[in-house]
Amino acid sequence: MSTYDTATVERVIEEVTREVLLRLKSAPAPRPDGCNCSDGSCVAHCADKVGRVVSAGASRVSSRLGALPQDGNIARYIDHTLLKADATQDQIAQLCYEARTHHFASVCVNPTHVRLCAQLLKGSDVKVCTVVGFPLGATPPAVKAYETQQTIRDGATEIDMVINVGALKSRDYRAVSEDIASVVRTAHAGNALVKVIIEAALLTDEEKVIACQLSKAAGADYVKTSTGFGPGGATVEDVALMRRVVGPDLGVKAAGGVRNYADTQAMIAAGATRVGASAGVAIVSEARR
Repeated sequence: MSTYDTATVERVIEEVTREVLLRLKSAPAPRPDGCNCSDGSCVAHCADKVGRVVSAGASRVSSRLGALPQDGNIARYIDHTLLKADATQDQIAQLCYEARTHHFASVCVNPTHVRLCAQLLKGSDVKVCTVVGFPLGATPPAVKAYETQQTIRDGATEIDMVINVGALKSRDYRAVSEDIASVVRTAHAGNALVKVIIEAALLTDEEKVIACQLSKAAGADYVKTSTGFGPGGATVEDVALMRRVVGPDLGVKAAGGVRNYADTQAMIAAGATRVGASAGVAIVSEARR
């Protein structure tokens, strides 16, 4: 994005935003059963109905996007998370033990714990995920890039970075783009993937659309709803919106307030391909029961 001038970036964003918002507003009239899906996409948008279908005994549910796990192994969707400031080394070791035991997708920890997690998870199928510019996103791109580089050296293979929310709300899209791109360039050079946290609870729908488009244009691998430290967490509506904007090629991570199996099912049904949760063990245990 850094090769384009400001006018070009703003024009592209304006056109994309207008088109997406127009499509979102052109929803069909409600059906008598309360479902608005006229194209067979209930799985992606009617999470409560999907939950009832699964609870009634369905083993598979058809969907264009956001299909529920066919093999029941919901653990592979979960980033097992511990981002509390007072997390001890013993708690981090327990987190890694649980991740190994249940085969979670990753552990998500603060940068200071990355080296320990990389040692404890060596030889396992669990990735080490960490956070950059966390939780406010209000550090310069160069600082985020350095933080990314350091955590990769320590063993991280997934980077969850927070965008500059203030720049987005100021419509300084060049700054937001470079902010994301600086982390993406550094991470990809170190063979790590990037999830861009847009902190959706602070944004309007238009701003969510723009944030997702800028993330995609900058080469990010995922967009993510929340830090879990903001005014709100993941919602089914935000996950569905983000999925519609980024299409099928990018991942969508739902994070913040996902505490049980039903929450996790709802997020996956809406289009999430990864779920950040501190209650991963409880979710998996509930799913197996």
